[in-house]
Amino acid sequence: MSLISVRVNEAEREILEKAASIYGCGLSSMMKMLVFEKLEEEYDLKIVEDYERKKAKGEISFRPIDELWKELDL
Repeated sequence: MSLISVRVNEAEREILEKAASIYGCGLSSMMKMLVFEKLEEEYDLKIVEDYERKKAKGEISFRPIDELWKELDL
């Protein structure tokens, strides 16, 4: 397992430790959880922005689900 070091001052450490206690986990686990949640949110926003851009340009089309079932012979 890899180790990543983050430097914080004493006040920041205290805040982070209090936050970790609220989440009921250790500092490392909390920071890992929050980082991955943030990455997931950013990814989701990018997907929505891409969709909205393509929709505005008319690059997205829709069709009835029945057509898909017929195409897939289901």
